[in-house]
Amino acid sequence: MTDVDELAQTLLMEGYALYPYTPGASKNSTPTPFGIVYPPVYAVQSPTTHDHLRLQVIAEVDDPQTATLAIQVLFLEPSGPRHEAARRSIQLPATTLAQLEAEPVTVPFAFEHVQGRVRMTAQAFPDGLVRVTSCVHNTTEVPEGLDRPGALRSSLLSAHVIARIAGPGPARLLSPTAPPAHAVTATMTCASVNTFPVLASPDDDVVLGAAIVLPDHPQLAPESRGDLFDGTEIEEALLLHVLALSDGEVDEIAKQDPAIREMVRRAAATTPEQFAKLRGRITIKDVVPDAPPRETLIGLPTFGEELRGEQQVHVSGVTYRLGDRVRLKPEIGRNAQDHLLDGRPATIERIYIDYSDIVHLCVTVDDDPGQLLMRDIGRYLYFKPDEVEMMEQSPV
Repeated sequence: MTDVDELAQTLLMEGYALYPYTPGASKNSTPTPFGIVYPPVYAVQSPTTHDHLRLQVIAEVDDPQTATLAIQVLFLEPSGPRHEAARRSIQLPATTLAQLEAEPVTVPFAFEHVQGRVRMTAQAFPDGLVRVTSCVHNTTEVPEGLDRPGALRSSLLSAHVIARIAGPGPARLLSPTAPPAHAVTATMTCASVNTFPVLASPDDDVVLGAAIVLPDHPQLAPESRGDLFDGTEIEEALLLHVLALSDGEVDEIAKQDPAIREMVRRAAATTPEQFAKLRGRITIKDVVPDAPPRETLIGLPTFGEELRGEQQVHVSGVTYRLGDRVRLKPEIGRNAQDHLLDGRPATIERIYIDYSDIVHLCVTVDDDPGQLLMRDIGRYLYFKPDEVEMMEQSPV
């Protein structure tokens, strides 16, 4: 899995700047991160703005007297004329859950433009379950009547919380979205605000309160070339866009924030081989039991690779086999490109059944000049059985 600190640092810079990354671009006139904790005077104006962040999750421990909770808060503090910001970190020391239930720990903080406090507490439930809470409050005093750009100057930007549980005995944090059956009721009492907690370590002893919605155990792609500040986009396209910047734009970027300057330098150093790896990767399990998963880089040749998936499938009285020829009949509502293929003959190259038991027929179009290439590189079109009709098969 991705190291938690590396993941948190990447998320911290999400939205820090947007392509074309030049300070003169209108989209970069103000910061654009998620996870904003506004000053109270501004936050009270709208139900969608918050002057605090609250993370609540359930811990399962052997002994609250010895199990400990530690909290780290990460955020960006505005420090430049536009989106330039300084990385800030606040650490609350490991404290036993029993101590936190008896007396919460509160740590104030003050930096150049923002101030506030971080608080952590715990509440014991039956059967070794404990609800742990961490709150981050922005207490910065600002004048009334600020517009959003003005309020952002005194906000915690891209605020993230890392909660770590530890103990001499068993201790783990439970998934906020998929808790075990015995902890569902306790998990329903949790009410996180302005953050989206997810499990973030192999042993489930770390929860990351992220500024965007993520699945449990999120990971950075190993092929990634580093922070691009808009990492939820397609990285290959972003790098190509950076390389397309004019000399004037590159010179403009070189005069601004060092973090953006370093990102552009790193993008320019990307090799063709590294670009190829950014096309993506899928992991497909063989039908053969206990076969190890195999990886294929999307867009790279897979000559001689044996077929994977089902050899045949029986749906609504019709048997579909690898190599069968079908005529495409896209259902109403599919995109325009699919409907351009209406009535075209195609060959079934693979058959997949997903986790919902839905059958997907992977085909190549017979009268497409690129059919052999698509077959060699494993780029198929996906249709359901009710979107094709069987054609008379050629004799073997």
